[in-house]
Amino acid sequence: MRCWINGVEKAHIDATDRGLQYGDGLFETLAAFDGQCPWFEVHYQRLSTGCDRLAIPLPDKAVLLREVEQAAAGQHRAVIKIILTAGSGGRGYARSANLQANRIVLCHAWPDHAEACWQQGVELKLCQTRLGCNPALAGIKHLNRLEQVLARNEWQTREMAEGLMCDMQGNVIEGTMSNVFVVREQALYTPELARCGVAGVMRRWVLEKAPQLGVKVHETTLRVEDLQHADELMLTNSLIGLWPVETFESRHYQPGPVYQALLKCLLTEYPLINSQTMNRFNA
Repeated sequence: MRCWINGVEKAHIDATDRGLQYGDGLFETLAAFDGQCPWFEVHYQRLSTGCDRLAIPLPDKAVLLREVEQAAAGQHRAVIKIILTAGSGGRGYARSANLQANRIVLCHAWPDHAEACWQQGVELKLCQTRLGCNPALAGIKHLNRLEQVLARNEWQTREMAEGLMCDMQGNVIEGTMSNVFVVREQALYTPELARCGVAGVMRRWVLEKAPQLGVKVHETTLRVEDLQHADELMLTNSLIGLWPVETFESRHYQPGPVYQALLKCLLTEYPLINSQTMNRFNA
């Protein structure tokens, strides 16, 4: 891992940083291919929305893009994480009058996911940890991830790929690290995120791309039983792209035609999978 803070390569930040003290900040996780981040613009738009909500100064786009590309340089595939905090301050919740945001860019190795995740699908479990509702924070990627941390620690086996999270009313919202899509009768359904949850970059891609493929998409309220009666289930985020769900709460699914069409389209745009695997998927 390599790390830059405010453009300087180093791995340490002041202990009074508000991101550390209070989770006062935002983050974005980007996929980088051959030194470029094709979804940078969409990530920057969501970061801008988060900055407006939290009243944190938005970094200059050109500066941030330069730092992201610097971090990704020389890497065939890499994970770039941007963290923006409300800077350093004294004790107490009140920010200082002259807030100076801290900008952190990290470069991580690309995750080694098995080919079967895209071909056969993954196992999904229902988490007991619930998401609190706060419309002011819904959609953005703020640093307060304790609910996801608690949910992710509900299982330890490598076979389990992801956990499904509901809100306090029992409505399905998202996975711990992903958005969820249900397919019924060749139409896509995904939870609306007005009260909680993260509006993922790949979720946005599916919402825009599916209608172009002739697939209707609905943002709506979903319950666990809607997933149990689905024809297909799939998970999305900017690093995995699309994963079909093979097993959820003892129910088994197959990667279906909607998933196959979306994946084929995705792989023509973004090399999330190595070239040999891509050729087999597109065969």
